[in-house]
Amino acid sequence: MIRKIAIERPRSLSGVVTERLRDAIMTGELALGEALSEDTLATELGVSRTPIREALSTLQYQGLVTIVPQTGTFVFTATATDVGELCEFRATLEVKAARLAMARHQEAALASLNAAVAEMAQAQKKKDSRAYARADTQFHAAFLDHCDNPYLKSAYLLASGRVSALRTHLAGHVEGEPQRSFDDHHEIIALWKKGDIDRIESVLVQHIMRTQANYLRAVESGQIPAGAPDGSGAPALRKRRPRQATPA
Repeated sequence: MIRKIAIERPRSLSGVVTERLRDAIMTGELALGEALSEDTLATELGVSRTPIREALSTLQYQGLVTIVPQTGTFVFTATATDVGELCEFRATLEVKAARLAMARHQEAALASLNAAVAEMAQAQKKKDSRAYARADTQFHAAFLDHCDNPYLKSAYLLASGRVSALRTHLAGHVEGEPQRSFDDHHEIIALWKKGDIDRIESVLVQHIMRTQANYLRAVESGQIPAGAPDGSGAPALRKRRPRQATPA
């Protein structure tokens, strides 16, 4: 039998557009609740409406946009209950992944954690909140990357976009953040070196669940739009901001 040759297939245009819009949502380039126009996005990104429509459909599945019939498409918004449930989901997976990573790849995971914290420190010096948020995401992804369980990682990725977007938006609106978050990361690394997984679990859960309280305060202060009780996203209308096109 002739062995198959390995062919690296180019990404589809809709895949490229999906990643571009996903990144824009996660980094705060697109605001929570912001209205999205297929025509405007197509013009800004230099593509036709078809890949835009396909990308928005994918992002809806990932929970990053809400498509409301007869109304429009919006970047997601969330209620305090939504955020609390997301935090519970995230804490459950991250704690389990951290335990597995500690048992299976302690040193490799430590190297990833240290690299992420180093990037956070650089972002803080530059006062670059988006770069900090990306490094923060890398820190928590280290547990999943080294747990050797593809099912855990796949489940986590399904919610990771919403987690990253909320992290980015909260970082600039909550007093004491991201310094408090940064301190937690340092403590986790110190505990990781000691192999104290029980204490890591305690710190990690508190760190994650604090997001719910932070989100509620940001909503109450009007800094972040509240999600509609029915999850429609329509009450959180925001004006579109011009965006630079990205070559396909």
